[in-house]
Amino acid sequence: MVEKEIKEKKEQAEEKAVEIKKATLKKKEKTEEKAMSSGQQAERMINDFLTSIRNRQEDLSKTLADYTTAMQKPLADVVETDDEIIVKTDLPGVKKGDINVTLTEDSVEITAQFEEEYSEEDVDYIRRERNYGKTRKMLKLPAKVKVKDAAAKFEDSILTINLPKLEKSKFTVDIK
Repeated sequence: MVEKEIKEKKEQAEEKAVEIKKATLKKKEKTEEKAMSSGQQAERMINDFLTSIRNRQEDLSKTLADYTTAMQKPLADVVETDDEIIVKTDLPGVKKGDINVTLTEDSVEITAQFEEEYSEEDVDYIRRERNYGKTRKMLKLPAKVKVKDAAAKFEDSILTINLPKLEKSKFTVDIK
């Protein structure tokens, strides 16, 4: 009988050991799953972050471009009406003959020659912000224009260029 009890106790102990081993494996699997899901969560967060940066990079690039081009001289305004695009550029101290305007259907290039007031040897500049020498401004237009019908005038140091828009061709489509 003692042998039988020992045998039963041994079997019970083995069953308990198997149960403990199974429980330990389950815990280990759950821990690995949690670790894996945490890793997946971290990866997802990083991917979302990178996607967000990529999307905002375009906005940042545009803002930086707007800021840096706004600081380029000569300064210019571009106004669009229903019929034309008007470009106004400040060119203080420039003579009419020192201005050149080149047009395409979708852009304007303005070059101007600013004359030196003083020779370099005559003065020591403490601060120098005004343009001297040749300057160039290239503007992309918001619509195509009639290059041959463009008009420009230069009054009070302001160059105004009127650019009539190309009429948009409208086509009617027969519906069958």
